[in-house]
Amino acid sequence: MSKVDTIETLEAIYNGTPSEASMIKVASQLTPLYRKWIMASRFCVLTTVGEAGTDGSPRGDIGPVVTELDPQTLAMPDWRGNNRLDSLRNIVSDGRVSLMFMVPGSSTVVRVNGRAYLSVDADLLGRFAVKGQHPKTVIVIKIAEVYTQCARAILRAGLWAGDASDGLPSPGDILVEMSDGSFDGKTYDKEWPGRAIASLW
Repeated sequence: MSKVDTIETLEAIYNGTPSEASMIKVASQLTPLYRKWIMASRFCVLTTVGEAGTDGSPRGDIGPVVTELDPQTLAMPDWRGNNRLDSLRNIVSDGRVSLMFMVPGSSTVVRVNGRAYLSVDADLLGRFAVKGQHPKTVIVIKIAEVYTQCARAILRAGLWAGDASDGLPSPGDILVEMSDGSFDGKTYDKEWPGRAIASLW
């Protein structure tokens, strides 16, 4: 296997320079149009890095997945999950984050890179109350750069073209595999939809 181990080798392979559009699209804070796009997104992938490595975590909400605190600051409530705390541990130990915002039907992806910290400020937690529930923490993201991503990946994958989930293993199937058959995957899959709806907040 031939390994690319220098930046010079990498750049020689691609033998080109970034297009004008790929350079001028980068902003250091929310602009009116970037704000409009991100506030339309109910789903993003949050990527963090820490002592144990990297972590990519899907994040979703019933409205915008983040709230703007000011043009350089976003806030994301940490709603109930599996309690592994992988992303949160990374943020506490490192702080570097990337977010990839998507909107169903759009081939555009908007990306944000920056640094984050966790807040337990009561007023901030209160801003995200849903059905009497509050997040335990809020992820506060200081924007370093925001930009659109080339649509080719979404177009190649046909991401919004239809339902391709038929025949996929269920979470219960995977749990059975990972436990060498000792986990009751059928019961897990049967109970999961109701448990998920009851524990969204």
